[in-house]
Amino acid sequence: MTKVTLIMGDGIGPEIAEATRRCIDATGAKIQWDIQQAGVDVMATAGTPLPEATLESVKANGIGLKAPITTPVGTGFRSVNVYLRQALDLYACVRPCKSYQGVRSKYSDIDLVLVRENTEDLYAGIEFEKGKGETLELIDWLNKHSKRQIGPHAGISIKPISVEGTERIVRYAFNYARKNKRKKVTSVHKANIMKYTDGLWLEVSRNVAKSFPDIEFEDRIVDNMCMQLVQKPELYDVIVLPNLYGDILSDLCAGLVGGLGVAPGANIGEKGAIFEATHGSAPKYKGQNKVNPTALILSGVLMLRHMNLTKEADALEKAVADVIAEGKDVTYDMKDDRNDPTAVGTSQMADAIIARIGK
Repeated sequence: MTKVTLIMGDGIGPEIAEATRRCIDATGAKIQWDIQQAGVDVMATAGTPLPEATLESVKANGIGLKAPITTPVGTGFRSVNVYLRQALDLYACVRPCKSYQGVRSKYSDIDLVLVRENTEDLYAGIEFEKGKGETLELIDWLNKHSKRQIGPHAGISIKPISVEGTERIVRYAFNYARKNKRKKVTSVHKANIMKYTDGLWLEVSRNVAKSFPDIEFEDRIVDNMCMQLVQKPELYDVIVLPNLYGDILSDLCAGLVGGLGVAPGANIGEKGAIFEATHGSAPKYKGQNKVNPTALILSGVLMLRHMNLTKEADALEKAVADVIAEGKDVTYDMKDDRNDPTAVGTSQMADAIIARIGK
């Protein structure tokens, strides 16, 4: 029996978390759920959107499944999700984007995996506010050491990309490709312009690729990569990206397969992993038993594979795919007409998936 932290989230979180838990349990996976809270709903009692008990639970168990969380305004947290990744050093964000028959999309047969570096780049949070003393001091230093001059009314963000951070994420992407019998890794950058940050990323990517001669390697400039994904996504397989580009392109690729409602996610480090849907908490639908649980259920599939429960993962993914393909017991957003009265609720879609497991 493996202990797994289940973070219920807020808004629609508790509903889709419960649906996902029931589906995972139906596979026969031997999991003991450690139920924890985070988000706006726990603020009144805990005084924080991320109670220490929740963080300690993930640290102790090493694996967490997290429903969507709303970050409350004025709490000191930029994002509960980002804080969890940083506190646990979950440096690899893994976003599979896969076509499922029955999901509305302009594309078919998409099967991409984006591997995003989670800790560096412009999302590292190293920012200096316009007009502050330390910002003016930094601008003065930069103006003395650079040919380009910055005016006094600028805000500044720092973009750190290190050899160590790049090497571990690129190596993770290649190991993922090898483990999952993928054939190619594409490294994305803007090294033609940012020669000392993205240039470093590209150099390290090429060096790591030499250790994986069995896997094809190529690189793409980020703007060209966007066009390539829209025009000919079938040419790509595993894509590894710095933090900012990874954030943008993972949503682009989710759009290729039908949107965030079918887009699972994982954040993985050396000492732990959190699996989560990539959409928001949609508080206006809270308690209505209306929303699509697919993204979190597919995140549960990723979790089962991470736990080497391959048989259970395959059974659950097949059940999800079968229910979507049939198109009968699905939520309103997955119907051809969103006002279709035959649409079912969150719990009922989970029931249909459970009924399909093992068949």
